[in-house]
Amino acid sequence: MRLVIARCQVDYVGRLTAHLPMARRLLMMKADGSVLVHSDGGSYKPLNWMSPPCWLEEREPDAAAGQFKELWVVSNKAGEELRIGIEEIEHDSSHELGVDPGLVKDGVEAHLQELLAEHVETLGAGFSLIRREYMTAIGPVDLLCRDADRRTVAVEIKRRGEIDGVEQLTRYLELLNRDPLLSPVAGVFAAQQIKPQARTLAEDRGIRCLILDYNALRGTESNEFRLF
Repeated sequence: MRLVIARCQVDYVGRLTAHLPMARRLLMMKADGSVLVHSDGGSYKPLNWMSPPCWLEEREPDAAAGQFKELWVVSNKAGEELRIGIEEIEHDSSHELGVDPGLVKDGVEAHLQELLAEHVETLGAGFSLIRREYMTAIGPVDLLCRDADRRTVAVEIKRRGEIDGVEQLTRYLELLNRDPLLSPVAGVFAAQQIKPQARTLAEDRGIRCLILDYNALRGTESNEFRLF
């Protein structure tokens, strides 16, 4: 991982446009190819980013960008660009983190996965389970299933569905769709609660969202105060 602290301006050009004016920021270039721009606030979320596969090119700034000493352009196969104009670099270091052992899920999330595997028809009529924790080169897919038409479906399960979960499932789908024995692979983002921004991103990428009822899956849903 490469970490750079720099005074920089960031412009995203693609399906949407976004501009970050000149300020001190942390630029993070990860081994998986992703590039993230962080400030000192906003918790763990980057201000802007480019997901892999993407490519970083360090260019000489043109005359119109005379305030920059360096211009970094991150592009992807869709032709989108993250343009980082650097005024000054204060820190630049690289670190080898090695292979990550993966996230250890809490009891509720792990139990949701177990229950959904047992009641896979919750995903839709005709669904069948291929495998839980289907291992890939970048981590395990929670559930790998087949739908009623025998198409492969990858399911990512969260307690609380946020944008990072959608990004995680997107990476799995990109990898799984390279396998001719599995493709085409569709995605389902399943959670007890899904934030509106995460739902918008998922649906924009063709990923179906599903709200999970933990009590109903456990078979302990209360009928009290119901007429029917």
